[in-house]
Amino acid sequence: MRKIVHLSDLHFGRIDDRVVGPLAQAVRDAAPSLVVVSGDLTQRARSRQFREARAFLDSLPHPQVVVPGNHDVPLWDVVARFTRPLEKFRRYISDDPEPFYEDAEVAVAGVNTARSWTHKYGRVNERQIARLRERLCAYGAAVFKAVVTHHPFDLPPGHDEREIVGRARLAMEALAACGADILLAGHLHVSHTGHTAERYRIRGHSALFVQAGTATSTRGRGEANSFNVVRLKHPHAQVERRVWQPETESFRPGPAETFRRTADGWERLTDEVAAGVTFDEEGTGLQPHVPAKAAGG
Repeated sequence: MRKIVHLSDLHFGRIDDRVVGPLAQAVRDAAPSLVVVSGDLTQRARSRQFREARAFLDSLPHPQVVVPGNHDVPLWDVVARFTRPLEKFRRYISDDPEPFYEDAEVAVAGVNTARSWTHKYGRVNERQIARLRERLCAYGAAVFKAVVTHHPFDLPPGHDEREIVGRARLAMEALAACGADILLAGHLHVSHTGHTAERYRIRGHSALFVQAGTATSTRGRGEANSFNVVRLKHPHAQVERRVWQPETESFRPGPAETFRRTADGWERLTDEVAAGVTFDEEGTGLQPHVPAKAAGG
């Protein structure tokens, strides 16, 4: 089994200070195989904000896959915005804005969707799409293939279509050819899980679209601060939200959704069916759930 902690939209420079320590502790307690941060580590790409973000990342488990967001590109320094847009990200966070992680069970590719010429929206280009194919197509179905971007490939209901990353359709066709399983994104400050087949309708392919809310920002868009815990064990995946509880000053388990991969893509399990499957935290796999009464004889 692999467990990915998915954080997004930290926005150091505009955070709820009460949340930071408990968040780091909650991530450590989750004991993830990998920590993913899908962009917007800072509010205005200032050096102090990047240093605060760096200190926070240093308090979390490794390995990590961290990509930039549009807020990590300078806004007011026009020269830096167009000539050195990711200079501070590279200095303080990572010299690679498109990191890649692989092990025996997962392959995770980060993609930088932030662009200098737009303050808000994102895009992928043909070079990035070709690199995704090169990185992911070599892996067979036994390996979970995930892509991390700041700007999403899909949207929760009611959101502006312009929020979808530019050239998404072209990228999705390439990802479908590689059998990509999961797309992790942020940007909207809203939690959501869905199927890409509902939008893209690529024959024989459906990836999970997993949207994280903001982990630490004061701009929650009506949601409490949260992060995702994604558990992966063939043929199942589970996405669980951990939600900030001000009264206890802690992140507590929230809603969880369980999916099964089929020949046509991922299907969401009903609560009744999902209750019969539990993920073994020791890593030996999926174990059938045994009700307490039955277990007692």
